[in-house]
Order: sequence, then C-alpha cells, then structure tokens
Amino acid sequence: MNKFFRTLIISIALFIAVSPVLVSAVEIVNPLESPDIKTLLEKIFSAVTAIVGLISAIMIIVAGIMYLLSAGSPEKINSAKKALIYAIAGIVIALLAEAIVAAVKWVIGAD
Repeated sequence: MNKFFRTLIISIALFIAVSPVLVSAVEIVNPLESPDIKTLLEKIFSAVTAIVGLISAIMIIVAGIMYLLSAGSPEKINSAKKALIYAIAGIVIALLAEAIVAAVKWVIGAD
C-alpha cells in the first residue's frame, strides 16, 4: 500500500509541475460569444459528436481487452461482445449524427 501512495503523490506532483505548461498552451474560447443561437447549437452539437466518437473508439479498445482477458469464460466473452456492439453503434451514431440533423433541418425547412 505504501508503494501506491508514493506513486500517487509523485503523479500529483508531476501533474502540478506540468500543469502551467499545459494551461499556457490551451486557449479557452467562450462559446456564448456566438453571433446567434444557431451557431452556438452547432458548436455544442459538433463537440458532443466528437466526444461520443472518442468514447466509442475507446470502448472498442476496452471491449478488445475484455475479450482477451476473458480466458474462455462464456459470460465474459458475451459481455465483451455486447460492449463491442454498443461501441460500434456509438460510432455509427456519431458518424451519422450530422446527416440526421441536416435531414431534420431540410424536413422542417430550417436551412
């Protein structure tokens, strides 16, 4: 347990030491300075879509690791397969999200 706490303290110290460099490299832009609500919603939508795609890609990797570590257990293999199916569905939704929004805009005449 001592090794865990030592590693945790070293990790926190390194993070604190590196954080000024990370903060200086990041420019934070206020999304509310958009000229209209449409632009604001488009920015929020694109950010959410990117986050969903990233999480889905990470979940594919996690599902692969779950499958590798299943050791032939049928329950673990099934849970890994379900995780993979849901991750692929998430990527498909993220890829089709912009097309779905464009179709809805076209149907209601919001373009």
